[in-house]
Amino acid sequence: MLLDRAGWHTTSKLKLTRNVSVIFLPSRAPELNPVENIWQFLRANWLSNTIFDNIDHIIDAACCAWNDLAARPDAIRSIGLRKWAHTGQGL
Repeated sequence: MLLDRAGWHTTSKLKLTRNVSVIFLPSRAPELNPVENIWQFLRANWLSNTIFDNIDHIIDAACCAWNDLAARPDAIRSIGLRKWAHTGQGL
């Protein structure tokens, strides 16, 4: 399991089963976290340069952006792909 170093991921209270290995991303390296890249893509393509009227407008815009992205699996794959992370694997 790949985790960032958020407090709830590094706490000793986190109980893992024996068949789960944890790999922590380096601190202050959001570019290595694929989810951070997804959020950056959403902001750049659907959520930037927008004045939101209220919280419901923000939620609606975020849901629409997420659904638009979910309908484009090739875009998701390309956002998360890092050629340097696939040592010995053909891409």
